[in-house]
Amino acid sequence: MKPGSNEAEWREDCAPRRVLELFSTKWTSMILHALHKLHDGAARTGVLERSLPGISKKMLTQTLKEMERTGLITRHVHATRPPAVEYRLTPLGERFIEPVEMLYAWGRDNADALDALGERSTSRR
Repeated sequence: MKPGSNEAEWREDCAPRRVLELFSTKWTSMILHALHKLHDGAARTGVLERSLPGISKKMLTQTLKEMERTGLITRHVHATRPPAVEYRLTPLGERFIEPVEMLYAWGRDNADALDALGERSTSRR
């Protein structure tokens, strides 16, 4: 640490680390984006799966469960046959839309910088 820097800013439970942990999986931000931009805040599982090319059913299910656990979305089961499950953004989830959309807009505006990056082992590009 630099002399005079606030070490508390970088402790393990600091806000920047918690934000990065929340979005450490690409699918969390993409599901928030899809629910907000494509589906007006609510969508069924199959609709979300079709909206997110490349996501497996297992990963979608895991991510939705985690997002529900953290309070970003709620799960609603409709009494139909077969039962229909719909996921909705919570007020807390809505608060995360603005930074996600800002980051995505930056990505669209700076695609050349992203293209200039070296290949990453996790990238499909």
